[in-house]
Amino acid sequence: MGIARLLAKGWIIFCLFAGAHAVRLAWLSGQSLDAFAPIVICALLFLAMGLLFVGGFGASAGHFSASRGALLQRFRASHLIPGFNEAVFLIFVVLSFLNQTFVAPANIDRGGAGALENAIYFVVPGQRALVSALYACTMDGGRIYAAAFAWLLAVIFLASTASRLRLAAGLIRLESESRPPALGPTLRAFLFGIVAVVGIQFLFVGSAYPWLNCSAFADITGAVLIGLAPLMLAYLIVAALASLMASTPEK
Repeated sequence: MGIARLLAKGWIIFCLFAGAHAVRLAWLSGQSLDAFAPIVICALLFLAMGLLFVGGFGASAGHFSASRGALLQRFRASHLIPGFNEAVFLIFVVLSFLNQTFVAPANIDRGGAGALENAIYFVVPGQRALVSALYACTMDGGRIYAAAFAWLLAVIFLASTASRLRLAAGLIRLESESRPPALGPTLRAFLFGIVAVVGIQFLFVGSAYPWLNCSAFADITGAVLIGLAPLMLAYLIVAALASLMASTPEK
């Protein structure tokens, strides 16, 4: 899994998730349908801008001698089909968004929702930091339950991919042999690991939440941090572990 590919996947999911929440907030504020078109256009522009940057990074890090015809010859329709881990991740992102939008606001401190909140509150320090920040802002609206559900999905994703890390590492080795990347697997694993450690400190430990103003939790920033960031962190950890295993000799 190359850095450019990981950046492209993350940027696409981020733009779609943030754009969907922007449309939801516009709908809740009572805006007309005419207001949705600028939101969609803005999201698509941000998506295209990020992919253009990532594509330039991938091209500069790749083989300059590769012609356009060679690139097209290497392209297969199967490349558009996500792998098992990617499919599970996409399903979890959709579930997190649906829960954050439709389920969480109607299930504040109700039965199973309260039990899940208490369990994640005990296990995840970042959940405790988020709860403290939301209570200081006198704001919940299902955000605590949405965050607990997102962390539950992140834990399930990590557990489900643990048994397939060796397979993912083998695929990375095969890809590196056919198309040697500019960054070796060791350096790539180191970079992924550094970013993962920073993400763990900010999200799992909860160092990022006290920095946010109360207004951030009511807009797209809070929605992305609560519903998407835990899953993105889990995916990054999986990528770092797979790259680390790929950097070691296969036994």
